[in-house]
Amino acid sequence: MWIGAAWGALSISLLLIPGTAIAGCKDPANIGVDWHGCNMQMVMLDKTDLTGANLEGSFLSGSIFAGSRLAKANLQRAELVRTSFEGADLSGANLEKALAARALFTGASLRQTRLVKAEFHRVNFEGADMGGSDLTEGDFIRNSFANADLTGAVMVGSTLPRSIFHGAKLQGVSMQRAYLYWARFEGTDLSQVKDLTQEQINVTCGDQNTKLPQGLVAPKHWPCGED
Repeated sequence: MWIGAAWGALSISLLLIPGTAIAGCKDPANIGVDWHGCNMQMVMLDKTDLTGANLEGSFLSGSIFAGSRLAKANLQRAELVRTSFEGADLSGANLEKALAARALFTGASLRQTRLVKAEFHRVNFEGADMGGSDLTEGDFIRNSFANADLTGAVMVGSTLPRSIFHGAKLQGVSMQRAYLYWARFEGTDLSQVKDLTQEQINVTCGDQNTKLPQGLVAPKHWPCGED
C-alpha cells in the first residue's frame, strides 16, 4: 500500500514539473502536438498543420509531410530518412542535429531554419527558400541546392562535398571554413559570397559562367567532368 501510494504521488509530482510530461504519441496531428521521441515512421501527414509541434528525437523516416505547415516546429535530433517535406513550410523550425538521408525538401520554405550540426546525406533542397537559415557545422554530403534561395544563410564550417549549387542564390552567404570538395558551382554567381578563399575554390567545380568574388580566380581544372 505504501509503495503504491508513494508511486502515485511521484507520478503526480512529475506531471507538475515542466518538461517531464510524457509525449502524446497517440494524439492526433494538430498545431503544437507533442510527439517528441515518438515513432511516426511511414505516416501520411501531407497538408497537415503542425505549426509549433514538438518532434524532437522523433522517428519520421518514410513519412510524408508534403505541403504541411511545420513553422517553428522542433525537429532536433529527428530521424528523417527518405522523409518528404516537398512544398512544406518549415520556416523558423529547429532541425539541429537532425539526421536525414535521401529526404526531399524541394520547394519547401526553410527561412530562418536552424540546421546547425545536422547530418544530411543526399538530401534534395532544389528550389527551396532557405534565406537566413543557419547550417553551421552541418554535414551536407551530396545534397542538391540547385535553384535554392540561400540568401544570407550561414554555412560556417559546413561540410558540403559534392553538393550541387547550380542556379542557387548565394548573396551574403558566409562559407567561412566550409569544406567544398568537388562542390558544383557551374553557372552559379559566387561574387557576393562571404569569406571564400582561393584554397576553397581550388577544390570545387565551376565553368566559364561561374562568377567569383573579387580577387579569386578559376582553377585550371575547370570545367570538371561528370561526377
